[in-house]
Amino acid sequence: MTNNDTEKEQLSQIRDEIDAIDSEIQALISRRAECAQKVADIKTQGGKVEAVFYRPEREAQVLRAVKERNKSLISGDDMARLFREIMSVCLALEQPIKVAYLGPEGSYSHASVLKQFGSSVHPYAVSSIEEVFQSVEKNEANYGLVPVENSSEGIVKQTQNELISTPLKISGEVSLVIHHCLLSQADHIDDIKKVVAHPQALGQCENWLKNNMPTVQIEAVESNALAAQMAQKDASLGAIASEQAAQLYELKTLETHIEDRKDNTTKFWVLGSEETEPSGDDKTAMVIAMPNKAGALLSVLSSFAERDISMTRIISLPSSETKWDYLFFIDVIGHQKDEGLMAAIKEVQQKTSFFKLLGSFPVSPLS
Repeated sequence: MTNNDTEKEQLSQIRDEIDAIDSEIQALISRRAECAQKVADIKTQGGKVEAVFYRPEREAQVLRAVKERNKSLISGDDMARLFREIMSVCLALEQPIKVAYLGPEGSYSHASVLKQFGSSVHPYAVSSIEEVFQSVEKNEANYGLVPVENSSEGIVKQTQNELISTPLKISGEVSLVIHHCLLSQADHIDDIKKVVAHPQALGQCENWLKNNMPTVQIEAVESNALAAQMAQKDASLGAIASEQAAQLYELKTLETHIEDRKDNTTKFWVLGSEETEPSGDDKTAMVIAMPNKAGALLSVLSSFAERDISMTRIISLPSSETKWDYLFFIDVIGHQKDEGLMAAIKEVQQKTSFFKLLGSFPVSPLS
């Protein structure tokens, strides 16, 4: 037998083994789907129509367990993403999940919806962040996803303003590394007369634009995906958007990775009507205002520090009600039902002139 024949025989044996494994995987996925259907049947017994099918804390626990027991050649993150897709398909058997986001299709918000819910979700594009909130409040969508903060440009003010008055709860958090591209119908960067993008994207690429396109006009629009749509119709325009947008809108990618910071990351929050139960690794977000007196903020923060509760974020925003007063958005480690945090929250409420609990939610297992 020649070396070539030996190689063919070895490959044939390995491929037969792969086929057998694939058959086992398919059978197990089918069994999992059957279990998901049984869950749906139990939840809808007696004609219940308000059953909650998507449980963020349960999904976070499952994905953490996947990563913890992973000993394979596949990385923990990649293994979790595979299971994310399996869970997405099974959840769709229980109830199709509709998620509102700042569209159109191809925006970074759209990519975050797919990362959080998997490709079997039903993305529902709207034209503004305010509409995301309204869609969920009016039950036009099961959940909404909104950008909260960018690592280089800071908070998204439209989101923070809506959080103050909405009845919705934060039920999840998604972080997305943002790599911007310059897209156009034009063949060369010198042919572009105007660059269009969302204000956050323009800020994230400010130095690159100054250094590479100093004389080009800049225009802010509602979203980067909308910018791509505009560039599709006008060859004199360049759009700052994602590689996905380039494919969707058939644009040329003239430059890639034009963001000023290579660790450019945007955090998104998932909004829903239900409170999320503890998952074992959670965050809690709140917004407060305090009487204008010395030491007021320090007194509030001491309620967390004395109980060894770590704070992950504090952002101040001018109040729209009273001149020179500020609202503080605070995120801490823990769930509102944890004994220590529950006591801290009760104490903080007594020290503040305004307090709103925005929600407790799982720390995402998906990096």
